[in-house]
Order: sequence, then C-alpha cells, then structure tokens
Amino acid sequence: MAYFKDISNIQYEGPQSNNGLAFKYYNPQEKVGDKTMEEILRFGVAYWHTFTYEGGDPFGAGNMQRSWNHYTDMDLAKARVEASFEFYEKLNAPFFCFHDVDIAPEGLTLAETYKNLDIIVDEIERHLATSKTKLLWNTANMFSHPRFVHGAATSPNADVFAYSAAKVKKGLEIAKRLNAENYVFWGGREGYETLLNTNMKLEQDNLARFFHMAVDYAKEIGFEGQFLIEPKPKEPTKHQYDFDVATGIAFLRTYGLEDKFKFNIEANHATLAGHTFEHELHTARIHGMLGSVDANQGDTLLGWDTDEFPTDLYTNTLAMYEILKNGGLGKGGLNFDAKVRRGSFEQDDLFYAHIAGMDSFAIGLKVAHQLLEDRVLEDFVDRRYDSYNSGIGQKIVAGTTNFKELEEYALGLTEIKNTSGRTEKLKMIINQYLINTLK
Repeated sequence: MAYFKDISNIQYEGPQSNNGLAFKYYNPQEKVGDKTMEEILRFGVAYWHTFTYEGGDPFGAGNMQRSWNHYTDMDLAKARVEASFEFYEKLNAPFFCFHDVDIAPEGLTLAETYKNLDIIVDEIERHLATSKTKLLWNTANMFSHPRFVHGAATSPNADVFAYSAAKVKKGLEIAKRLNAENYVFWGGREGYETLLNTNMKLEQDNLARFFHMAVDYAKEIGFEGQFLIEPKPKEPTKHQYDFDVATGIAFLRTYGLEDKFKFNIEANHATLAGHTFEHELHTARIHGMLGSVDANQGDTLLGWDTDEFPTDLYTNTLAMYEILKNGGLGKGGLNFDAKVRRGSFEQDDLFYAHIAGMDSFAIGLKVAHQLLEDRVLEDFVDRRYDSYNSGIGQKIVAGTTNFKELEEYALGLTEIKNTSGRTEKLKMIINQYLINTLK
C-alpha cells in the first residue's frame, strides 16, 4: 500500500527552484571537499516524531492527519513500518532511528513486549534487505511508563533496575540484528527532584554499573556499534545526571567509561542547559567524544524542549564547522529529532519539514567548509594566542616554569597590552560567507 501516493521522489532542483517538494541546496552527490554531502551529513529520520507523534500537547488532543492511523495495535505498528520505508525512499534518507516502544506497543508483560518487538523487527529487517536506508541507532524508552517514575538505572527500586537491564539487553540484540551503527542511552528520568529523599552516590554508582553491564553484553554478542550518551538538562527531572557534555565527561571518567562512550548531542538540549549548540559540539570534539547529533532547534521564547526542525542557518553553519573539524561524525549522523508544529498537521508537511532541515544543513556545510578552507577563524585564533608560541608563554604551555619565575617575569613588565577579540567583525565575516553561498 502507498501511504504517500501523491508525493514523488524528492529531487535536487537547485536554488532557483520554486518547487516546495525539491531540494534547493542539498545535492546528495555534490562533493564538498573530498566527500559527498550524503557521506558527510548522514541524515536520519526520527521514527517517533515522524510516524508516531499525534500532535497532542498539554492543552489539546492529537490532530495529525496520517493515512495509517485507521489501524490499531500491531496492525498500526506494521503499517507505520511500511509508511516509514516509503518515506525514506522518497526522501532519499540514508538513516533512521527509533526507541523500542516507537516500533511496537508494550504488552501486559515483558515477554509479550518482546514478542511484539520480534514481529516488528522481522518487518523492519525485511524492508532493510531491499532499502538503501540503514539504522543509525536504536534505544530503549525508559521514561514514559509509570514504572520509571523514579528513574531506570538510577531508580531506588531494584526491580526497575532489572527491568531496565532487560529492555537494554533486548535493544542491543535488536541493534546487532539490524546492523545499527550506534546504540544510544538517553536518561530521560536519570536524575532527582530533591536531595531530601535521594542517595545520589548510590544512584550514580548504579548508573555506572548499568553502563558497564551494557558494554560487557555488547561484547558478548558481538555488537560493534558505537555507544552514545545523549545529554539533557531539566526535563523531566530537575537535576539530570546527564545535564550536559561536560557533566557527562566527568561521569564517564570517574567510572572508567571514557573510552567506551561518545556523545549524541541535541541542539535543543544544549540550549536548555544554557549553552549554544556549537558549545556542546566543541566540548565533545576537543575531548575526542563527538559521536552523533540530534538535529533540531528550540524556541528562545519557550523554556522547554520544542524539538523544531533546524532552519537557523547561522547556528547550523557553526555546528557544521565543529563537525568538519571533528573529521566528520564517523558512525554517527544528523538525526532529525524534530517534529512538525501542531498546526502543520497535513501529511505532506513531513516532507516540507525534512527538506527544510536538510537544505539548511547543506548550506551550513558549504559555508563551514569554505571558512575552514580560507582559515578565516583558524588564522585569527592562532594570532590571538600567539604569545604562547615563544618566550614565557611557550614555557607555560610546556610546563617548564613556576610561580617564582612567573612573578619575576611579571615584575619586569612595564605595560600589558591586549588586542581586540573582534567578535563583531568575525560575525560580519560569517554573514558575508552565508550571503555569498546563498547567491
């Protein structure tokens, strides 16, 4: 059955095209440097927002018009698989991602949930056999069901810990079977509301034990995908243990896990943590831990995770700058963890939204590549820190000086002269590169 029968395969038509169902800047086979856009950007479709999101919010019921929604239960789950692969093919999407409960409904027991998953994984495997689209990553939803009210691996209830371990065990087996490039851990409720009733040390120790068990089991079954942690602050618990990249790095190093995990960084999570998207990417990159990206954006006027499709060209340019400096994303990709707005309820809006996001990142890629080629920012930063390349600065970097020598040097200074950081000039240059790319 065709679910998007009125939509043809999306083609690249160039910047002059007025066709809303065509790429203007994302040309999959166009080379940027020595790789194609498709190879660099590695776009993924989020199963949950695209095929299971109904459009509901705290003030109203779901309103999305979907041609598969007349089905129920397992028939609905099977229809979504069919619709999803038709969507991937028409969008020419190289990857997709899912949570376990996205693809199959939970049963009354864990055994029944496993049975439902096995049936749908059979369906996905059948479609993967004839599709160019691959599984970028999968994960276990351990935050929606009431059993996870106090967390999963950090729950004070050992039964919940065991149940969570079983879900991840199954998830790793599915990842192995479907050849997932990565497996993601998002601690949706791995945190606390108040220290009045919390043993933080035990909770964090248990979370580390959980991760070590996952690493061990992946090795046991031969799953070679990359493990990713997705930081998120504030939602839904007040104090998340995976608040941001820096917090995550500290946790991983404390528990000897730093060589087992990288980060899946979401733009909207970065802003909720009080950071920019590029800050989180940069922090992960300089520590060798940038693994993958959930591509979206938030609304600066709202204080929650709005998961909008990413169309901010300036932000996406700076994001691609970090990704290119990282040498790409390796096994990772740019997964559109984004949902159409509640008012964009028609089925065709799914294509318009993804096209907008893909074009936006394609522009960011081209601008970032040119900035790096011309060493606009690189040369400026090098000059700004030039004092550390000789004299006392070189000794500081080499670790061959001490407070006594530094005091002696400082006492001999007659003037300290700083130079401008030129922030506005640099932003002006980036704007100029953006405008020239869009011409």
